[in-house]
Amino acid sequence: MNAVGLTRYLPIDDPDALLDLQIAEPGAPQGHDLLVRVQAVSVNPVDTKQRVPRAGDVSPPRILGFDASGIVEAVGAQVSAFAPGDEVYYAGDVTRPGSNAQLQWVDERIVGRKPTTLDFAEAAALPLTVLTAWELLFQRMPLHFDDRRHVGQTLLVIGGAGGVGSIAIQLARHAGFTVVATASRDASAEWCLRMGADHVVDHRQPLPAQLQALGIAQVEVALNLADTDHYWEVLGELLAPQGHVGLVVEPRAPLRIGDPYKAKCIGIHWEFMFARSRFQTADMIEQHRILSRVASLVDAGELRSTAHTSLGTINAQNLREAHRLLEGGGVTGKLVLSGWDD
Repeated sequence: MNAVGLTRYLPIDDPDALLDLQIAEPGAPQGHDLLVRVQAVSVNPVDTKQRVPRAGDVSPPRILGFDASGIVEAVGAQVSAFAPGDEVYYAGDVTRPGSNAQLQWVDERIVGRKPTTLDFAEAAALPLTVLTAWELLFQRMPLHFDDRRHVGQTLLVIGGAGGVGSIAIQLARHAGFTVVATASRDASAEWCLRMGADHVVDHRQPLPAQLQALGIAQVEVALNLADTDHYWEVLGELLAPQGHVGLVVEPRAPLRIGDPYKAKCIGIHWEFMFARSRFQTADMIEQHRILSRVASLVDAGELRSTAHTSLGTINAQNLREAHRLLEGGGVTGKLVLSGWDD
C-alpha cells in the first residue's frame, strides 16, 4: 500500500525528510482495533516534533501522522461501536504507526463517527484539536460545556488562529464565555472572529493595556497555546483570583510557580491528548464519546470545521510542504490533504 514515512530524521528542506513508500498492509485487526482505509489527513505541530532532526537511521521506516478520517474496512473481535463501511475520524496514538498510510489500525475507543455534514478533509481537520481543547476545558479544568454558568466571565486564548485555538474559541463561546483571542495579522484576526471570538488583541503588543481598553481588567480563564514561558508572568498578572490557566506547550525552563499564582490560588492545568492511549487508561473511551458528541454538534450547525488550506493529495511532497509551513509559524486553522496518488 502507499504510505509516506521517514528512514532518517532530517530537516524538512531535505527531499529525503519524508518519502513516498510502498509498505505491507497491516493485516486483520484484533481486539478493539479497527482497520481504517484513510481518506484524508491533517497535519499538526506534533507531527513536526516527531520528525525533528536527530542522529540514527530508522528501520523499518516510520509512518507519521495523527489526524485522519476514513472508512472502516474490518473490525477486531472485541469491537462493539463500529462496523465495516462506517465513516470515522480520529487523532490516533503516539505509540503506533501513523495515519500517513492507506490502511491503519486504530483502537475504536479513540475513534468517533465522522460528521455526516463534512467531507473527509473537513472532518480530518478536527480530531486532535477538538480532543485537546475539550479535554483541557471540560475535563482538566472544572468548566462546563452544557450550561450558562460562565456568562459574564472572560476566557483568553493565546494563539487563537491555530488549530487548537480555532476550536477552543468555539467551545468557549458555546459554554457562555466572552472570548478574547490573540492574533498578530489581519488574516488571522479575521479568522478568530469567524470562529466566534468576541474580541481579538495583538499578542505582539502588551496584553494588559489592550484588555483594559476593552474594559476587561482580569480574565477568569486563559489558554496559553503558543509559548508557555513567554506569557507566564503576564498571565499571572491578568488572571483573576481562583482563575485557571491551561497549557499545552512544554516550557523551555522551569516555571516559577510562586506569587501571584500561589497568592491567587490559580489552577494550572496541563493537557496532552495522547495520554489516554499512551497509558491505556481505564477511561480511554472518553475520546470516543467526545468525538461522537462533537460530530453531533457539527451536524447540528453548532460547531464548524477548522480546515483552512488544502495542500492536495497525501504524498511526500505535499506533506513536506505542510511540515515546512508549520515549522515556519503563522499557519491559520488546519492544513489538510485528501486522497492518494495512483
